[in-house]
Amino acid sequence: MNDIGHALLSKIDTITDDWIGAIRTDINIESARGLAYKSVRNSIPYVVEALASLLSESLKDQPKKLEKKGLDHGIIRAEQGYDVAEIVREYSLLRTVIISVLKSDLLSGSPEEILSMIEVIDSVIDQVICWSLDSYLEQRLEELEEVRTQLLLTNEELERLIATQKEDLSELAHELKTPLNSIIGFSRLLQQQQQKANQESDTSLNLELTEKVIKNGRQLLRLINNVLEMSRCDAGKISLNLEPTDLRLLVGSIVETLKPTATQKQLEVTLDFDHAPKKVITDPLRLRQIITNLVSNAIKYTESGTIEIRCQTEANNRWSLRVSDTGIGIASEDQAQIFQPYYRVELKNRDIGDRTGLGLAIVDKLVKLLRGEIDLVSTPGQGSTFTITFPIS
Repeated sequence: MNDIGHALLSKIDTITDDWIGAIRTDINIESARGLAYKSVRNSIPYVVEALASLLSESLKDQPKKLEKKGLDHGIIRAEQGYDVAEIVREYSLLRTVIISVLKSDLLSGSPEEILSMIEVIDSVIDQVICWSLDSYLEQRLEELEEVRTQLLLTNEELERLIATQKEDLSELAHELKTPLNSIIGFSRLLQQQQQKANQESDTSLNLELTEKVIKNGRQLLRLINNVLEMSRCDAGKISLNLEPTDLRLLVGSIVETLKPTATQKQLEVTLDFDHAPKKVITDPLRLRQIITNLVSNAIKYTESGTIEIRCQTEANNRWSLRVSDTGIGIASEDQAQIFQPYYRVELKNRDIGDRTGLGLAIVDKLVKLLRGEIDLVSTPGQGSTFTITFPIS
């Protein structure tokens, strides 16, 4: 077993490279797509190194190091958006790669030694999986608590809105009902499962329920925030904070945030600022809302191709930003109403996810608030181009 430990230590780089290659080609680990090599690699080389030391019996403190690396791995995978099945799958691939790389070394021993070493490898990897899932669950529960806190903070303002604004409440209630019921139902199940945690070793159901609670909680928060933003616009309660703003930095940070979503769909996002003004006088927060919404929509409604963002100086001391996509496009009869609150285009045989019909309505109101104009050119099946134009100062 000592020789296997040394062999494993000498092949850590090979194992890591082969493991990452296997992950990148595995269709069951979608969250790894678009991640950098270093991000996918994470703590795996340290896990392999500690495993090798255990096999060679050279260090007695390796179990503690293994536990720490396993816990770190789970936290990072939670932050990267992995689900439980993907974590278990990547460890399964690691197990396969280790056995494959050590095949010739293993075959040099007796059958009893081979079985013993494989049992040790399996046992250690199983334990690391448990540590990773423990920290993953804890991280997800922290996110759940954050969602719950935000829901409580927005609840009072939502109640005031419902008490004063009667229009479109039936539409709003319909949109709120499904995610809210999911949050309540799954929260109850999660609570019941947590109460049984001391008797049960399998936490996979807890993790799945937590994922569903977080997903529906975020969906509900987006809906609530959009409704509140629309209410503020209608009531004229939005104040502007105009200041010199670097367009390249602002748009670049937006794209950096949204790029992982585009990468998952294998969409190319291009930026063209060759003829853009260096700085403009605007409210950076409201401009960020506008551009984020337009780029998010472009990604959401595009299955393949490109998202192009072009900014340039126009005549009469004005500037424009154009967001073009190669998506599903918008029919001419819908284009006149697309900026109306709660208006949603009917999509045949397409599941786009939660759509409230508020995003573009908010964009339209914010554009006007910033003394701008918005224009839409779209062809069904070919894509859409939204162009916003504002004064430079």
